[in-house]
Amino acid sequence: MNTIRNIAIIAHVDHGKSTLVDALLKQSETNLGKLAQTDLIMDSNELERERGITIFSKNAAVVYRGTKINIIDTPGHADFGGEVERVLNLADGSLLLVDAQEGPMPQTRFVLKKALQAGHKIILVVNKVDKANARPNYALEKVLELFMEFGATNEQLNFPILYAAGKLGLAGTMPELASMKNAVPLFDAIIKHIPPPAIAEGPLQLRVVSTVYDNYVGKIAIGRVYRGAITANQAVMHLPAEGSPVRGKVTALMTFGGLARVPADKVAAGDIAAVAGIADVNIGDTIADVENPEALTPIAIEKPTVKMVFSVNSSPFAGQEGQYCTSRNLRERLYQELDHDVALQVADGGSADEFVVSGRGELHLAILIEKMRREGYELQVSRPEVIFRHEGDLVLEPTEDVWIDVPEAYSGMVVQKMSLRRGELKNMSVENGLASFHFFIPTRGLIGFRNEFIIETKGLGIINSLFAGYFPKAEAIEASPHGSLVVHEPGTSTAYALLRTQERGVLFIGPSERVYEGQVVGQNAKAEDIVANVCKAKQLSNFRSNADTVTSDLTPPNRLTLEEALEYIGDDELVEVTPQSIRLRKRILKNELRKKSGRA
Repeated sequence: MNTIRNIAIIAHVDHGKSTLVDALLKQSETNLGKLAQTDLIMDSNELERERGITIFSKNAAVVYRGTKINIIDTPGHADFGGEVERVLNLADGSLLLVDAQEGPMPQTRFVLKKALQAGHKIILVVNKVDKANARPNYALEKVLELFMEFGATNEQLNFPILYAAGKLGLAGTMPELASMKNAVPLFDAIIKHIPPPAIAEGPLQLRVVSTVYDNYVGKIAIGRVYRGAITANQAVMHLPAEGSPVRGKVTALMTFGGLARVPADKVAAGDIAAVAGIADVNIGDTIADVENPEALTPIAIEKPTVKMVFSVNSSPFAGQEGQYCTSRNLRERLYQELDHDVALQVADGGSADEFVVSGRGELHLAILIEKMRREGYELQVSRPEVIFRHEGDLVLEPTEDVWIDVPEAYSGMVVQKMSLRRGELKNMSVENGLASFHFFIPTRGLIGFRNEFIIETKGLGIINSLFAGYFPKAEAIEASPHGSLVVHEPGTSTAYALLRTQERGVLFIGPSERVYEGQVVGQNAKAEDIVANVCKAKQLSNFRSNADTVTSDLTPPNRLTLEEALEYIGDDELVEVTPQSIRLRKRILKNELRKKSGRA
């Protein structure tokens, strides 16, 4: 159908993808309603706005000169690769967005590789040409090298090039801002270079790539119509990826207009439809014709590489801050997430209160935990572990390519730290005082490293990683040993006690905070744990003292974020997560019992 184009947008984190989509939406002939006055329209999720990254793939549709352009926004982080792999099935081409100063980055590589494998026609957009240090020719050169590395066909190598300043809503065929008036050249390039959807002859076939829940119509399946057409109130056959065919009926049919789902009587082949009425539909299923049901090939998703144990909160403060605290609540919420996240896996753990949750990386699982705590859930989680594979007698483990950029003064530290973690240096270069490294390292070696890296480089280092595959297991890796400051008895922390405790290390709490025995309240300067009394009050006497003096001598606590807490904990520690707090604790809370078990 020549009046439809389906296009995905590929970019590294913070290369301006969502900002550019804003410009396309606002400069099209699409009625956006109240959203027209807002920024980052596509990053509508609260977590996405806070972190400045796209986590959940979303659909939008704009109309330009009578052509409907379906835009699929893809996450830029490899941990959300499950989102990327399935939504690329919706598109026939991709906009590759690259920062004019940085060039293509590791996460760009991941999504671009998937797009080229899917046979997509690529349009290169060199964004942020308005930056003071922009170097568009460098970015273009690096993109060409990337295409050749991935074995792109001659047709794919002959890609059109545009330049843009997404924040200003400008695009053009030349890098000079003066030659740009608006984002219209982008629309023209999409219509000219992205092929219209290929339509196969035959009865209805629709592959489900995502599902959402609506309070009025129930579960909605979103997918592309590959063949035939789907109409409202039509009888259809639901073909699950695993299981027997089930007859169903389309109770509500929608397509996309702007960011909203718009009711439709009919959606033809090549377009993207949202279908309600099929209760048990899942990602990868096919919705087909009743008389001649034919299933499409299920979506192939790479397996998880990291797992964690989610369990019911068992601390003394359990049930005081959250709304959902039981194993039944936890089970229902985790299995509900499987409906939306194809890269996630959930299995029962060692007890009725434990669940083993596997994902594509630490960030992937951390985002799930953050979503749950904001919804009112209480839980505790273990340290992330990698998932090993066994092929005969050979043990394989997930391995990653890591790119590190640091000021040259820190280069020795980087090489030393990565060597200790079994990192193999592949490439190194120094340019304008900035050292760039490419390492090949087991995922095990990266767990707990990012936070340490940021501290060691004083926040000046940049680290990006990309899953490389499974390789033979490396030798034992000694993670950075750390000792914790553990609470001696329950109570409320005092400034007087904390002043003495902070001499031993870095505190995670401040005065007047409730604590319990076995809670981790700081990091010891040495590698062993120390039990500390943080609730001790100053003895009353006839001598007057200024309480403000005590408080002013206290160093402000290092409040750990969820990701930092997950990286910090050892094998004998857990992170307690509630809607109001993130606490660290020992698995065995009683100090005497820990001593007997040898974990004190």
